[in-house]
Amino acid sequence: MMMPGRVAAGVLGFILAASVDDAFANVEAFPVKPIRLIIASAPQGGTDTTGRIMATALSESLGQQVIPENRAGAGGQIAGGFVAKAPPDGYTLLISAGQSLVVHPHTYLKLPYDVARDFAPISLAGASDYALAVHPSLPVRTVKDLVALARARPGQILFSSSGNSSIPHLGGELFKLIAKVDMLHVPYKGGGPAAIAILSGEVSLMLGSLPTVIPHANTGKLRLIATASEKRSKALPNLPTVSETLPGIVVTAWYAMLAPAGTPKEIVGRLNAEIVKAVRSPKVSQILVNSGSEPVTTTPEELRAFLAAETAKWGQVVKAAGLKRE
Repeated sequence: MMMPGRVAAGVLGFILAASVDDAFANVEAFPVKPIRLIIASAPQGGTDTTGRIMATALSESLGQQVIPENRAGAGGQIAGGFVAKAPPDGYTLLISAGQSLVVHPHTYLKLPYDVARDFAPISLAGASDYALAVHPSLPVRTVKDLVALARARPGQILFSSSGNSSIPHLGGELFKLIAKVDMLHVPYKGGGPAAIAILSGEVSLMLGSLPTVIPHANTGKLRLIATASEKRSKALPNLPTVSETLPGIVVTAWYAMLAPAGTPKEIVGRLNAEIVKAVRSPKVSQILVNSGSEPVTTTPEELRAFLAAETAKWGQVVKAAGLKRE
């Protein structure tokens, strides 16, 4: 049955207005169901540790369960690709370290996402120093010792990382360049497996985030010889920095939370506010510090600018190391 033009237009206008009202209502009510937090790493690494801390804190503050879900593989690409294609409604979020966001654009010919196009930055959720961790059987206690041993055994010392083109991998390549040594890289699917490789004797050392290596160092299963931060770590103030012996080696870990592009600004803003509130709370802040992380947050705009700057920085390291796109 045909409707007169004015009536049809009025009905259409009513439907559109109702749809807009529903959309705003959904934003106002957010969240009305559990949220999935996709962790771009295997269990036990720094990203996983920080992600689980944030999932617990946000579950309490949002009044809805935030469910952490590890999706390891391809240096974070599997997790990133999954979230990039998820509905932009705030119910699927990503927490990732730097490799898949700022390094892979320089080392892979094709990625399942474009960071600038496919994600809505929310906030950093923490940052931590990296440390040079060695198996206790390796006869080194300082960076100077390690350089001397590596020069005496060219190509014989194996170092693990959380994956090809990961920041720990590039940190190792930077160490090789500046120290003028030859060591062999062995990639794993995350910082946790990379640390376990040292415990099992498969490799001799790694550049690992503090949340990854501190638990093993506390039990004596790993020995920490230096941090790779610009200044001495607040968590380990008695440990020297690598740059005190080899100037120019500064590598830090950070953990960014993002949503799929197109997520309403109101929802991104709500999530940002809750993350900032959680990280700044004495309880969560102390948990992060105890895990080896620094409580750090940003606005969405600051995170977008930070990702662009880090992408440019690590592009220079990839070029200097002579790594080719895969």
